[in-house]
Amino acid sequence: MAYSHTNSKGRTYYLHSRETTLKNGGTQTIYYFGKEAKEGAIDAVPAGYVVSESRNGLPVLKKG
Repeated sequence: MAYSHTNSKGRTYYLHSRETTLKNGGTQTIYYFGKEAKEGAIDAVPAGYVVSESRNGLPVLKKG
C-alpha cells in the first residue's frame, strides 16, 4: 500500500519515487507526491526525510 498524506485542506496525496539520469551520467532518485497512487508509488517515507507542507497545502519531502 502506498504511503499517503492528508494535508490541512483534507486532500490525500500519495508518495512516488523515480530514478532519473543526470547530464553527467549519474542517477538520482526523485520523490514526489501525486493525487493518485500510480506506478512508482512507495510504501514509506525514505530514511532521513520528513513530510512537510508548502504554503498552498502541497506535501513535500524535506531532509530532517
